[in-house]
Amino acid sequence: MFQQLFDSIQEKVTVTPAEMDICKTFFIPKKLRKKQTLLQEGDICIHNAFVEKGIMRSFFTDEKGNEHIVQFAIEGWWITDLSSFLTKSNSIYTIEALEDCELLLLTMEARETLIDKIPMFERYQRLLLQNAYIANQARINSALTETAEEKYVKVGLAYPGIIKRVPQHMIASYLGLKPETLSRVRKQISTRI
Repeated sequence: MFQQLFDSIQEKVTVTPAEMDICKTFFIPKKLRKKQTLLQEGDICIHNAFVEKGIMRSFFTDEKGNEHIVQFAIEGWWITDLSSFLTKSNSIYTIEALEDCELLLLTMEARETLIDKIPMFERYQRLLLQNAYIANQARINSALTETAEEKYVKVGLAYPGIIKRVPQHMIASYLGLKPETLSRVRKQISTRI
């Protein structure tokens, strides 16, 4: 455990092996079985979670009982309800394991202490937030301007291998499509290959 996290940190900033050892002490290893939740809608999010192994999803349920997936997190990705985590307000999301997962959890207090001890960790976190903001803007633009086929192709590029690991109805939910629309798109793509 920790290899994915260390790779993620080293991609963005330079830290020493000694700093990596210090970093380890601030994370809480957690295993979740498939369908277990890390966060339940209405609870306060107390962890920012790094996915070492498996796939997580973040979703909300509307008043009609329909689930709307807002994020997948595969190995090497972070997942949280950032608004709830930062403001200590009730979460509007549920975060659930789609496979058996190994996570590294970071509390707000541990995050702040880690930033004090290893200043490059703050830069790492800032770069993650910048990238998340950029990705969120791209997702909004995609939702407003792209065809169903373009969205489907992009999700395969953004989340390598996810098409084979996640049920298609969840991919459809993430894309804002009906499952039958996604089925039609997949059929159209397969006839051209």
